[in-house]
Amino acid sequence: MNRRFIDWIWHIRGSLVLAPEQSSDEAFDRLAPLFRETGTSHERTNDTLTFRKKDQAAQDKMSVFDGGVLQIEKGMAGSRLHYHLSSRSLLFCFLAPLLFLGIAGFTLAIGQLPKSSTEATGASGKAADAKKKPAAKDADVPMNPIDKFLGAPKKPKKDGDETKGKDKKPTPTAAYVFAGIFATLYVVGRILEDRLVRVLFRKRLLGS
Repeated sequence: MNRRFIDWIWHIRGSLVLAPEQSSDEAFDRLAPLFRETGTSHERTNDTLTFRKKDQAAQDKMSVFDGGVLQIEKGMAGSRLHYHLSSRSLLFCFLAPLLFLGIAGFTLAIGQLPKSSTEATGASGKAADAKKKPAAKDADVPMNPIDKFLGAPKKPKKDGDETKGKDKKPTPTAAYVFAGIFATLYVVGRILEDRLVRVLFRKRLLGS
């Protein structure tokens, strides 16, 4: 499979037309401040600029990207800047929902597993013992000091109170919630970062 069919997930590509008579040197000089940020290194060869980022600062306007290539191509209609950027953050936000959906499926599978034969045997043994032994009196629930002072009657403890919550099955709700959050982050981030970097490059090239 051609990698380009899947690398759009964490790669952003685009192009911009340079101003008339704007040279490659002038264009890269205007873009240069973007690659002087902390944790950013870059190399320029003729009409191509390659950059890499490591431990980039949060205030870096291109902090979401880990590297990329900018290339200026000259044509009959004028020069055009082509950029190809990669982001591990986008890749993580894309894969995270799949991970949490897998956790949700695993949780559901565990909840649907039948009880073991040991548990079934133990349950039948308890039922037999209950038939042989006389019904025990309901234990008294500890009273609140205020209720006791006011003379309120004691409430008997129900048989199911002690086992309440023990048979509660695991729920996949939390996993679904996190999957939805990361899916939203990916969709918003993929669209937003594409537009933001395009606007950022255009402003720099125009000198605004």
